[in-house]
Amino acid sequence: MSSMVQEPDQCISRHYRQNKLDRPFFSIFLICSNIFHLTYFSGNTMTGSLSNNSMALQAKRASIILANIDTDTKNRLLLKISENIKLNREKIATENRLDVNIARELLEKGELSKPLLNRLILNDEKINQLSTYLEEVAKLEDPVGKKQFAMKLADELELERVTCPIGVIAIIFESRPEVVIQVTALSLKSGNAVILKGGREAGHTNRILFDLIKQVLVEFELSDTVNLIETREDVAELLEQNDNIDLIIPRGSNEFVRYIQDNTKIPVLGHSSGICHLYIDDEHDINKTIPVIIDSKLDYPSACNAVETLLIHENAVSAVLPEIIKVLSEKGVKLLGCDQTIKIAEKHGLQIQKATDEDWETEYTDLILSIKVVSSIDEAINHINTYSSHHTDSIMTENKDTAEYFLRRIDSGCVFHNVSTRFSDGFVFGLGAEVGISTNKTHARGPVGLDGMVIYKYLLRGNGQIKAAFSGVNAQKFLHIPLPLD
Repeated sequence: MSSMVQEPDQCISRHYRQNKLDRPFFSIFLICSNIFHLTYFSGNTMTGSLSNNSMALQAKRASIILANIDTDTKNRLLLKISENIKLNREKIATENRLDVNIARELLEKGELSKPLLNRLILNDEKINQLSTYLEEVAKLEDPVGKKQFAMKLADELELERVTCPIGVIAIIFESRPEVVIQVTALSLKSGNAVILKGGREAGHTNRILFDLIKQVLVEFELSDTVNLIETREDVAELLEQNDNIDLIIPRGSNEFVRYIQDNTKIPVLGHSSGICHLYIDDEHDINKTIPVIIDSKLDYPSACNAVETLLIHENAVSAVLPEIIKVLSEKGVKLLGCDQTIKIAEKHGLQIQKATDEDWETEYTDLILSIKVVSSIDEAINHINTYSSHHTDSIMTENKDTAEYFLRRIDSGCVFHNVSTRFSDGFVFGLGAEVGISTNKTHARGPVGLDGMVIYKYLLRGNGQIKAAFSGVNAQKFLHIPLPLD
């Protein structure tokens, strides 16, 4: 899963909840920790420097060229990168092992969280998927140059609105090295230049993937369209490049996204935490519900679309709760519950810990699940809209009216019925790949694929008309006749 909402310091967040650290102090500490985590590298020559070679300006110039390249060339470029990935899979695996070994040492020292380590690992399946991302994006329709609107304003005066690339996009992300490939594929196909900034824990892997991409870009004379930076100084300078960078997409905690928003004039597409919910209605099917709960939590606990809070209707508790506590406890999941959940668990001889208010607003990305009993669907909806990060929320019910009620009232980018939250993914949705999952409401929402990588512009074609002719005495009238889009 390629989410934009991963938390680099979940272990710190849990320490805060467990030890009740002072909230203002903690907020400052967490922000600094995220900035350090996402920007610091050591022991390696940096791939690029904004100050030394004006990377952002070069990317801006390259974006104009890329924006006007034909679809066939872009597709050949993606397939060539895919081929280069396949030919060098052993090099990728070797570099990734270096990162993983270092990360395991950091984990033992308590300097890195287990979820970050899990997201870092590229096994054979994930390495194969790198090429698949590129190939799938190459198959998709080119999003650039699509006519969205056309209007005849007057004789020989026609207006149209067409899609175009955003320009230069900067992506700041955490440990998942496959983001390098996903973002590159989507950026090139949508005609955008991109500046990538990955976490230090994936440094070797990010560099080998970038080098393989760069080799192909040089062949196509597009070397400045994809860029990689590695130092904290570069990140600080990147935030000041509002003349050359058109959009920043930070993938990290809420605090980190807010820090970026507060320290740059560049528009920010926030991809923050994935606090996902699963609501079990009183008219659910137990044979569907139990497997969906298990999948939502255990398929990939470190992913941003893993469920973090389970809400159960009070009339469904007796059938669901004992079984799910038993199954998840056996699989090593730490369970936290409201007072009613604890009482019901104790009646069945089961022990779980009490959930605090902080738990309802926490993305664990770990084997932890909060459980709350609710008296109605409206209470469930109110809880979700209060504590959700507006990422992905799902309902289990056999009542279609209840499902529609839930789907229409949950204020999230992805809202599901009778399926696991783990389906929230750009590749799964048929988008080829994703730059992440946006929890914003403007420009793009949910898994961001090619459509979220373009904007539009208006084109007006005339024959010497002047605006003055359409005002005053004997003014010409605008026709405003809609024109076909084909």
